[in-house]
Amino acid sequence: MLSSGLPGEAKIKYLDADFEIIKMGQFVICAVTNEKIEIEDLKYWSVDLQEPYVDAEAAVKRWKEKHPTS
Repeated sequence: MLSSGLPGEAKIKYLDADFEIIKMGQFVICAVTNEKIEIEDLKYWSVDLQEPYVDAEAAVKRWKEKHPTS
């Protein structure tokens, strides 16, 4: 649990090497798997799509969806 103790989903602006919390919360939802990601565990996201991923595998899956090979 975050030290803030705030329950619920956070709203985040994803930046190149960091993120900015717009609305405090305990977690975000992975855009690929719909799993909860605790804010302190958030390591993967897309700046272009403004969405978080639970792990590198989910991030690669989304990248491949957005960049299909011909």
